[in-house]
Amino acid sequence: MNNYETVFILTPVLSDAQVEEAVNKYVDLLKEKNCEIVAKENWGLKKLAYPIQLKKNGFYTLIEFKGEGTVVADLELAFKRDERVIRYLTTKLDKHAVEYAVTRRAKVKASKA
Repeated sequence: MNNYETVFILTPVLSDAQVEEAVNKYVDLLKEKNCEIVAKENWGLKKLAYPIQLKKNGFYTLIEFKGEGTVVADLELAFKRDERVIRYLTTKLDKHAVEYAVTRRAKVKASKA
């Protein structure tokens, strides 16, 4: 099992309920493919660095998961087919990136407390 993280941007015209439904769709897809969800973070509505499809903002979401390499192709195919997703990026994490992700999550959790 490899460690992956995927960040995707949803169109800003969605309501909070629609954003949550879209995120849950991808979490459920990963669980169907026997992946373990390590973390899920909703970064909220952020300004894009440059306009994408005439949109200047988007809802950012990060999902960290463990799974087989073949699941990435299935996940990215689902992203391509969904008109709500305007950008996505999935990366494989090495051991150093996994350690960094753990410390980053701990810092975020501490700052929220």
